Amino acid sequence: MTELEAENAALRQAVAARDARIEALLTELGRNSSNSGKPPSSDPPGMRDKRPGRQPSAKSAGGQPGHKGHRRELLPATRSTDRFPTRCSGCKGGLPKLSHGEPLIHQVVEIPRIVADVSQWVLHAVQCPNCSCVTRAKLPRGVPRGMVGPHLMALITLFIAGYKMSRRQVQEMLADVLGITLSLGTISNTEARVADLLETAYGEAAEAVNAADAKNLDATSWRQSGAQRTLWVYASRLATVFSIVADGTTESLRTLVSSLTGILMTDRGKQFTFWAMEKRQICWAHLLRKFAEFQQHSDQAVSNLGDGLVLITQGMLHHWHRVRDGTMTREEFSRVVVPQAELHIHRMLDELVALQRRGVSGACEDILKHQEALFTFAKVAGVEPTNNHAERELRDFVLWRKTSLGSQSDRGDRFAERAMTVLATLKKHERQPLAFLEDTIVAALHRRPSPKLLPATP
Repeated sequence: MTELEAENAALRQAVAARDARIEALLTELGRNSSNSGKPPSSDPPGMRDKRPGRQPSAKSAGGQPGHKGHRRELLPATRSTDRFPTRCSGCKGGLPKLSHGEPLIHQVVEIPRIVADVSQWVLHAVQCPNCSCVTRAKLPRGVPRGMVGPHLMALITLFIAGYKMSRRQVQEMLADVLGITLSLGTISNTEARVADLLETAYGEAAEAVNAADAKNLDATSWRQSGAQRTLWVYASRLATVFSIVADGTTESLRTLVSSLTGILMTDRGKQFTFWAMEKRQICWAHLLRKFAEFQQHSDQAVSNLGDGLVLITQGMLHHWHRVRDGTMTREEFSRVVVPQAELHIHRMLDELVALQRRGVSGACEDILKHQEALFTFAKVAGVEPTNNHAERELRDFVLWRKTSLGSQSDRGDRFAERAMTVLATLKKHERQPLAFLEDTIVAALHRRPSPKLLPATP
């Protein structure tokens, strides 16, 4: 009997372990972009049709009353030709050249045939008649030592970092369109040179983010010669900074953000625990996806509480959108909405902890440990309830990673992080990247100070 009881206990334990494993696998199988941090591109076929769509609006399609219209602005004309009708479309009689009302302006935009502008310096050597020493002439200041000029260097940088073209595509485009033949090594050396020249602008962006009262922080994976690395982004309203480091551990992050001050908007990653909780804002978009995962749980009690958490969170964020569009004051939001949301969310998380469900209760305990950082956005101006800003800033880099598969060296990492930092920051200020890149390169060639990346503050 003892052997049977022992065997029965072992079988029960094996079945329980197998059930837990099946539950974990089913949970993982059910993960998608709506209930986890997985990107929408990873959703299986047919998932798009199952996503909840927007409720149809009673408004008609197109611009609404009060919407500021957009139209194409006229370009400065290189030349202009006046055209008058010669015959009346009614009686077919002759017409004088007298304009009636405003004329209709039709513009045709064309580009001239592009021909490479090649400057040549013939550096002669002369032998001294006194000592027989041979001296060769030097390049004048402002002339690059390589064959790539400032505008072409800026263009190559924009094609690679801005438009995500591969080096080989850039090589082919330059040959096909401009008739310029460059080796891949020359393009790579151009990247290295530009990376060095953008060091000052990169530091300026980093200082702006460091000084901001609130900033978003997020990370994604990166590869260097196939080895795993981590790409961090920290962004404020004025600037965006990318940094590629060896890993995403707390030690690496602590070094990276050692000079940062203010409030960090992040997810619940354990690597952020060194930052004071009262100086953080946990991303509610991440929390909402976690609550949606609870909502789809096989346990009905967990599912019901997940329903409640999703409903409360969506309602709170709806009212926050009203604060942003000016239909509700921040004071009213903090006084009326937040206390009720906090009360109900805390109660439901406590109930989920008490259920002792694997994969649910532990997550809820962790959320409660971050409760000091859940509603910072309601108290401090400039703090958002989500980390969406950082995720949007990472999107271009992720697209680049998908096509380039990362970099091949530390030099490649420096070019990627500095070029992308400059382009992302310029975009925030609606500045033309090509002009800034060229000005930076020309300033270095003439040994002048680099142009400012950020506009002067009043």
